[in-house]
Amino acid sequence: MNSPVLPRDDSSSRPAIEIADPTTPHVSVLDLGVTRGDGIFETIMVTRGDAPAIDAHLARFASSAALLDLPEPDPAVWREAVALAMSSHPTVDVLAVKLVLTRGVEGTGVPTAWALAMPTKDFSADRETGIRVVALDRGYRHDVAQTSPWLLQGAKTLSYAINSAALREAGRRGADDVIFTSSDGFVLEAPTASVLLRHGDRILTPPTEHGILHGTTQRRAFEFFAARGYVTRALPVTRIDLERADAVWLASSIRQAVPVVELDGRPLQHDLELTRALNAHLSLRDRD
Repeated sequence: MNSPVLPRDDSSSRPAIEIADPTTPHVSVLDLGVTRGDGIFETIMVTRGDAPAIDAHLARFASSAALLDLPEPDPAVWREAVALAMSSHPTVDVLAVKLVLTRGVEGTGVPTAWALAMPTKDFSADRETGIRVVALDRGYRHDVAQTSPWLLQGAKTLSYAINSAALREAGRRGADDVIFTSSDGFVLEAPTASVLLRHGDRILTPPTEHGILHGTTQRRAFEFFAARGYVTRALPVTRIDLERADAVWLASSIRQAVPVVELDGRPLQHDLELTRALNAHLSLRDRD
């Protein structure tokens, strides 16, 4: 694993970016990102030294920062940090560069930030054989982002305890992953992925107005489907829509598009050839 790359405030007398020794401590035990999960992150996939989806990730990074009232990330500094993290890491087939921004040590008003490059797990088997999923109630109505914006739905925060607990619950139920639903019956997202459904010639995904993340991979998947003549829409999706779909995928930057072959113990239809074509598109055009 390479050394963390630490962006610094441009107003500082120190260099804008420093390479840090990974064997020494860097984050204070008083940092609010550690003690309260008060921070944001993005993970960028790099294939063959190329990260062409960086624009979408930096835009979402900035959106998350705004929702948490964090300082606006300087895209030039973060681009440089990503490039340096990539170049500092030994060559591997697929690399993930994680960007982190926290509120910093409590009381200082100075944020903490770093970028870290690391090899990723190989998800090629999941893309071929599919995964088993359970639907779990997130506990919020579908309009929570409008009624209660302080709950930060739609921000990619470091507070992943709930997502991790949901994945452990999926494991207890004999499944691999989770699709969250709202308390009033609408499909939302997975803990680390967007949900895509095919109904005939229509490809659907739940709208971000339902308090879910803007999906960088989902948007590129829509480009693929539109080029093949499918109608793509972000529309409210119900549990019945999910069960009756001709195909369901979980789409994320690292795993790409993984077909869902089982929902709550019941088999779902899936299209292996379409999945292969979709992932070929994501790998060759939009490798994030």
